[in-house]
Amino acid sequence: MPAQKIGMRKAREIIRLRWEQKLSQKDVATSCDCSQSTVHDCLARAKLAGLGWPLPEELDDEKLEALLYPSNPGRKSKPKPDFKEIHLELGKKAVTLELLWQEYRHVHPEGYGYSRFCDLYHQWRSQLEVSMRQVHVPGEKFFVDFAGQSVEVIDPNTGEVTKYPVFVGAMGLSNLIYAEATEGQDLKSWLRAHENAMRYLGGVPRVWVPDNLKVGVKHPCYYEPEINPSYKELADHYDAVVLPARVRKPKDKAKVENAVLQVERWLLAPIRKQQFFGLSEVNEALLDRLRWLNDRPLSKLNESRRTLFDKFDKPALKPLPGRPFQLGQWKLSVAVNIDYHLAFDGHLYSVPCSLIGKRVDVRATDFTLECFYKGRRVASHIRSYHKGGVTTVDEHRPKTHRDYAGWTPSRLIGWASTVGPSTAEAVRTIMLNKRHPEEGYRASLGVIRLADRYGKGRVEKACDKARAINSVSFRSIYSILKTGFDQLCLPQPSAPHEPIEHENIRGEDYYN
Repeated sequence: MPAQKIGMRKAREIIRLRWEQKLSQKDVATSCDCSQSTVHDCLARAKLAGLGWPLPEELDDEKLEALLYPSNPGRKSKPKPDFKEIHLELGKKAVTLELLWQEYRHVHPEGYGYSRFCDLYHQWRSQLEVSMRQVHVPGEKFFVDFAGQSVEVIDPNTGEVTKYPVFVGAMGLSNLIYAEATEGQDLKSWLRAHENAMRYLGGVPRVWVPDNLKVGVKHPCYYEPEINPSYKELADHYDAVVLPARVRKPKDKAKVENAVLQVERWLLAPIRKQQFFGLSEVNEALLDRLRWLNDRPLSKLNESRRTLFDKFDKPALKPLPGRPFQLGQWKLSVAVNIDYHLAFDGHLYSVPCSLIGKRVDVRATDFTLECFYKGRRVASHIRSYHKGGVTTVDEHRPKTHRDYAGWTPSRLIGWASTVGPSTAEAVRTIMLNKRHPEEGYRASLGVIRLADRYGKGRVEKACDKARAINSVSFRSIYSILKTGFDQLCLPQPSAPHEPIEHENIRGEDYYN
């Protein structure tokens, strides 16, 4: 008889069709998509086992297989491979199943053949959790995400309760978990959590795998995601690569999803009844639970995450950089106005006047602000937090009016006069109140452009009102228009203004 086994589902169908439906062995073979010799072998084994139709109800597939294919008591069993060790060895670079089989046969010449060896390994691997089935290279990947649950912190002064998110990371091979509560899911918290995770690991994994969060991935794309520039800068500092999980590919992030589940189950749930009065208290409690979780043996491998990490991942990690990372916030494609200044966080900073009308990239730290044009740094300033303030470098100013491509004080005043004489006088006053007239270009343009929204007549009245109350600025004129104050009765018009003399305001005849 052929020794080839068939599935018990097919064996039951062969027996049913032959003994209940009385079909010929040829028709049974056609119906079950197998050879006649297989049908004959199955029926012969059923008769030898003393089976009849219908089969007993308590006869499950395991018992039926034991009756149809009984083990040979005189046959010596082959040594079973250590599949846990094989699974871990496969994570090492260039190690294959064929190599491991050769090593197995070298120790056990009477062992399984290569095909059966592979089948047995795949059967063993299928019993592992989904996130553990993937073969990971030691020290290669670190999966990161935020947990779905948060932790509550009570303000000791007000009693107000604030919820803080929890950052979670997991190593690919060893499943070592890192978790910490952060101030938020903003970019700064995201980057700081990565730095803390690297210090916890004592080294740097080569690849960071985030989900497609906005703080990590600026524009998700299946083929070419755009990484947040600050996140990429952090990865470059640590000599790592950011490789986001593919969109709608849950298996790519199964490792961290399992880690999030473990954190919620074994870290957050046990501390749910504790009261915390500061973020540091929360992280101390999480760190204590984290030690227990990472030292706890895994059910399938009988080794802890920490043991596997120290054995496989840690030796393969890159060393930590020698200098700390300086967090920088990037703002891309910022327009340079005609006053050769750009706006960042409510403050104006100058760039070379040759960049008027161009767009530059801005990187700001806690203390500095840098401007880049086509990858080249063109300006650097001390960071200012004064809203509405202006920081200007003298070298950025134009040497002649030609550097402005025609933008001059007289031209702006002439343009404002098309709205009305009061608007022209308001623009003249705005530039006169600045140390350099060009510092008032942006505000002057704003006043002129108000006519597109409110009409020339209302802007004229608003400028008259601003001059009457001695508060000539863009904010004041805009506020008058927005509140409708310009439509109230105006005071008696003041006497015509005398021409204003200023060394930086040239007459209209100057350029003739």
